Amino acid sequence: MPPAAATNLSYTPPDGGWGWAVVFSAFISIGFSYAFPKSLTIYFKEIQEYFSVSYSQIAWLSSVMLASMYAGGPVSSILVNRYGSRPVVMVGGVMVSAAMVLASFGSTIIHLYLCIGVIGGFGLAFNLQPALTIIGTYFQVKRPLANGLAMTGSPVVLFTLAPLNQFLFDSFGWRGSFLVLGSIVLNCCVAGALMRPVNKNAQPKRKIDPPKCNGAAAEEAGTADSSAQSGNLLTEENQNESRSHGFVHKFIDLSLFRHRGFLIYLIGNIVMFFGFFAPVVFLAPYAKHQGIDEYSAAFLLSIFALVDMFIRPATGLIGNTKWIRPRIQYFFSFAVSYNGVCHLLCPLANGYVGLVVYAIFFGLAFGMVSALLFEVLMDLVGAHRFSSAVGLVTIIECGPVLLGPPISGALVDIFGEYKYMYYACGVFMLVPGIFFFIMHYYNYKKLDEERRQIVAEMRTCEEAEQLKMTPNDSST
Repeated sequence: MPPAAATNLSYTPPDGGWGWAVVFSAFISIGFSYAFPKSLTIYFKEIQEYFSVSYSQIAWLSSVMLASMYAGGPVSSILVNRYGSRPVVMVGGVMVSAAMVLASFGSTIIHLYLCIGVIGGFGLAFNLQPALTIIGTYFQVKRPLANGLAMTGSPVVLFTLAPLNQFLFDSFGWRGSFLVLGSIVLNCCVAGALMRPVNKNAQPKRKIDPPKCNGAAAEEAGTADSSAQSGNLLTEENQNESRSHGFVHKFIDLSLFRHRGFLIYLIGNIVMFFGFFAPVVFLAPYAKHQGIDEYSAAFLLSIFALVDMFIRPATGLIGNTKWIRPRIQYFFSFAVSYNGVCHLLCPLANGYVGLVVYAIFFGLAFGMVSALLFEVLMDLVGAHRFSSAVGLVTIIECGPVLLGPPISGALVDIFGEYKYMYYACGVFMLVPGIFFFIMHYYNYKKLDEERRQIVAEMRTCEEAEQLKMTPNDSST
């Protein structure tokens, strides 16, 4: 088993027990949060024709929902810090259900933007952040595996909803389907009920030697606030902690904007999310554009989700090995780059067989990134700052999440073909992948230097203490 990263938590996470029930509940919450906007693309062609709107306008529906989910991150984080994960997730489930019921009575595309996009998106935010946060309170050594299993909820739910949505549409139309979906999503409330707060008095916190920490552990144990670059790293960390008790920092830790690893993650993700969701949103419409029937087009999403379903826990297992976990950021960099290569090669796929092959390789790439997306953030900033970190990241990422699919849809409207959209998404993924490789090499190098500096300082202090004691011994 690889060494666990140290944390500034006041207790030792149980790494099991009720934690696995929490993983199951997070599996459901995360599954609906990510799969729900994608599964609704089955209705896009019909809604587009019903309201007589363009590809770009219909793409705004998923974009507004995803952007609202990301924009609600800080609000969700504040509520989680104040009330815990359980009530926040249950409220989120009710909000998404109400949004789908209201959308079933929609008379304009703007109505759908407001109901599904804004209300539903904020409800999904109240499902996503609490589920991600509570895993870090229950797991430390097995955290990559737990995150990988929880993130598997997205492809499992998508694999189920994709054909179900097509069946519901054929049976009840899009309005009746939205009513049924509104009842199905109430399962998030059941998931929230399972998110019992961790018993922090169960085990005392083990003492961890800072020089042996890796990744985020070196920073969390007080060895460095990566971006501070001060002479006395421990003093700077204490100053940051004291400032975090101010009025604003009470709920959101803004000192993360001085954290080197967090900034690397944030910059790369801003670019990446311009091309992250659009290929999934347009996969079924792309197939229909090539003359493929509706059920076969919907089945592409099921193939994509099936592959995604198995690669996420596999990625968690690989990420938890002693060879990968100490440098897990490189693994994430490879996954992002691999996504970009898949999209650049997608226009070469001809016919239904070609799209099936693309869906398989895209599912592998997408699943790897999704399984590692929040694990690498927790590795960088630590579990105790993760709630604030994910809130800040999601509010900033809501811009590219909102604009990505409409920009891609506009490229389809302008050129009349999907290949330019896939080329653009490939570039948006490949560039940050290369950026991550370079910057994490630099970050790991700086962390190693800071660790060596701390070890040297500790040795100097020990030698000074010994020198002080030597004259005292000789005088007696």
